[in-house]
Amino acid sequence: MKLYWAPNTISIAPALVLNEGGVHWEPVRVDFASGEQTGDAYLAVNPKGRVPALATPGGVLTEAGAIMEYLAATAVPGMVPADPFHAARMREVMYYLASTMHVNHAHKVRGARWADRPESWDDMKAKVPQTMAASAAYVEGLFEDGPLLFGDAPTLADAYLYVVGHWLPADGVEVGDYPRLVRFMEVMRARPAVQALWDKGMLK
Repeated sequence: MKLYWAPNTISIAPALVLNEGGVHWEPVRVDFASGEQTGDAYLAVNPKGRVPALATPGGVLTEAGAIMEYLAATAVPGMVPADPFHAARMREVMYYLASTMHVNHAHKVRGARWADRPESWDDMKAKVPQTMAASAAYVEGLFEDGPLLFGDAPTLADAYLYVVGHWLPADGVEVGDYPRLVRFMEVMRARPAVQALWDKGMLK
């Protein structure tokens, strides 16, 4: 499988899942600085012009959550809780991270998606520390019985949260205000699957 990715984007979450499963995969970096994501070659892979995209034997998948669900169903067992309610709770967290916290972060650098005027972009960017702090406070209350979201074993939601949590300092959030989240980030950082991402320069 080939994973199309860019540094410090949500494309790192499926890379983390691939590493957790010990799956052989090929990283294909998409150079956002040069606009490669909007070039014809990459648009032929993902017409959305975004990452991630995963080339599989059955075709190309896009959207981080969908890719991770596919990996959990085919190559990386154990990252979705077996109990249907607990699995739904995991997806509840993932949908929140994708639809709210990730969007909060995107307002800092992707304002043109929502508004045409530069002054509107500046206003959205100025709001990011507040909205991301509110999301961090919400996430802080999710931890229950262990250092990870649902105990000691990582789920797909932990992979997603690790990447989004990594964005918080640059988004102007005082992460030390959220000790459970800090502990989560430390525990995840120590996992070999995460260390490998740092070693490859996928996280900086």
